[in-house]
Amino acid sequence: MRKYLYYPGCSLHSTGKAYEESMLSVFRYLNVDVEELKDWNCCGATSYASIDEVQAFSLAARNLVIAENQNGKNGESPELLTPCNACYLVLTKTQKYMSTYPHVKEKVDKALLATELHYKGKTKVRHPLDVIANDIGLKTVTEQVKNNLKGLRVACYYGCQIVRPFADFDDQHNPMTMDHLVNALGGEAVDWPLKTRCCSGSLTGTIPEAGLRLNRRLLVEAVKRNAEMIITCCPLCQFNLECFQDKINANYGENIHIPVMYFTQLMGVAFGLPEKDLGIQRLFVKPSWHSRSRKGGVKVHA
Repeated sequence: MRKYLYYPGCSLHSTGKAYEESMLSVFRYLNVDVEELKDWNCCGATSYASIDEVQAFSLAARNLVIAENQNGKNGESPELLTPCNACYLVLTKTQKYMSTYPHVKEKVDKALLATELHYKGKTKVRHPLDVIANDIGLKTVTEQVKNNLKGLRVACYYGCQIVRPFADFDDQHNPMTMDHLVNALGGEAVDWPLKTRCCSGSLTGTIPEAGLRLNRRLLVEAVKRNAEMIITCCPLCQFNLECFQDKINANYGENIHIPVMYFTQLMGVAFGLPEKDLGIQRLFVKPSWHSRSRKGGVKVHA
C-alpha cells in the first residue's frame, strides 16, 4: 500500500469540503493510505507573495519541513498530496526558488530557524491527478468502474495554475491527464480550447463584472461543445464556475445550468460509491443521474 501525506490547505476544510470528501473516499476505495499533515498552516496563496515574498516562501516552506519531519524518517522523501491548485503552485514554486536562488533560501532558512525548523528539500509535492494517473494507473481505475460513464460528455477544466509553470506531469499548454481519466471511466472528454483559461480567481469578489465575464466565456463554450458537465481539480475554479451561473444568466441573458464537479466526485460515481461520501449533496447545480449501470452508461441532467 502506497502512503501519502495530505496537505488540505484552507479551501478543502471550507468551501472545497466536497473535494476532500470525494478524494479521501476514492483513495480509500483504491487502497491508498492518506495521512493529513499535522499542524499545517495556510500556504499564503498566490497573492501573499506580491506583498512579502520572503514571508510567503517561509509560510509555504514550513509545511514542507513539517512533511519531512512527519514522514521523512530513515532518509525517506515524503510525498505530499496537494489537491488545491493554488497550494500546489505555491509549494512547488517555493521548492523551485529555494533550490535556484541562494539568497531566497538563506532568508527563508533564517525565518525557519526561529521556530527550530530546518529545510532539507526532500518533500515531493504531488497533485492527486498526478498520483492517480502515474502511481495508481488508469488501467487500475478502469478495472474498478461499476457505473460506466458511457456516453457522458465531460468538459475537463484544469485552470491556469496546476500545470504551469512548475508542474512536470502534464503538458503546460494542452494538459490531458483529466481527459484520459474521463475516458478511462468510460466517458467522453469534450475537446474544448479553454481548459487552461483563467476562471478569474478572486475577481468574482473584487471586480465582479470582470469575474462574471471570464466565467461566462468558459461556461458558454462548454455548453456550445455539448458538455453535460464540467469537472475540475481546483476548489476556487469549481466555486466560480458553479456558484455564479444564476448571475451570469441574469446579467447576460444566458440559460446555463450545468453541473460543475470535482474529478474525484466523478470517479466516485463511476466506482459506485455513496453520493453522500462524495459531497454530491453540497453542489448547487446538482446532477440527476439516470441509467446507472455498467452496460447502459450514465446520463446526467442538471
